[in-house]
Amino acid sequence: HTLFRKSSGTDMNSNSFTIARCIVLSLIITECSSFAHSPMKMSTSGLENSSDRRSFVARGGNAVLSSILATTFVSNPAKAVTLPPTESKAPYFELPNSRQEGATSLSSLIESGKWTVLYFYPGAFTQGCTMEARGFQRDIDQYRSLNTQIVGVSVDSVEKNAKFCNSEELDFYMLTDEGGKVSHLYGSSLSIPGFGTFSNRQTYIIDDKGNLRWIFTDVESRIAKHSA
Repeated sequence: HTLFRKSSGTDMNSNSFTIARCIVLSLIITECSSFAHSPMKMSTSGLENSSDRRSFVARGGNAVLSSILATTFVSNPAKAVTLPPTESKAPYFELPNSRQEGATSLSSLIESGKWTVLYFYPGAFTQGCTMEARGFQRDIDQYRSLNTQIVGVSVDSVEKNAKFCNSEELDFYMLTDEGGKVSHLYGSSLSIPGFGTFSNRQTYIIDDKGNLRWIFTDVESRIAKHSA
């Protein structure tokens, strides 16, 4: 499968910036949308109708986004992440799964006798993460023919991941990395001041012996074709 091709070199700061921008923009749009479509009327002159109000809120959201990104990535440039070495044991983890069947560990994945595509993603129900999950679901029979299982990881709650899997009718499950500790171990954590820690969009191939074989860091620019 083409996903098993080794990843080329990547500008990690550029990739992190793109993902951070998407996360912050998604959060701002959600809040601004609620406000812009609310029945309340603004007394500010020139903003009496809903169209003007939405335009005003959108401009304000963009200004806030620009300010946050400037503070995060200009005043405090992102530090280079440390990826775990390939051809060595994958970092151990044990996390609750979206099937609400307790915890899934690296050991339990190895015991299945299968290879594992462990992919980290920023947030369930966002556009990019939905597209990525659908890609894996679309190709799942090809993975199965290669004795490979798909497992996603994000900082989302178990309940949110469960709803995401059910909504998209996924035949694989997600793990909840609360606080991003496992994401950090895999060099896939992304901290945004004021918003918290998220999982960077990166994919790891682990063989049936628990060895980390490949790492894909430049996923954000090719989400639609990542699995294929």
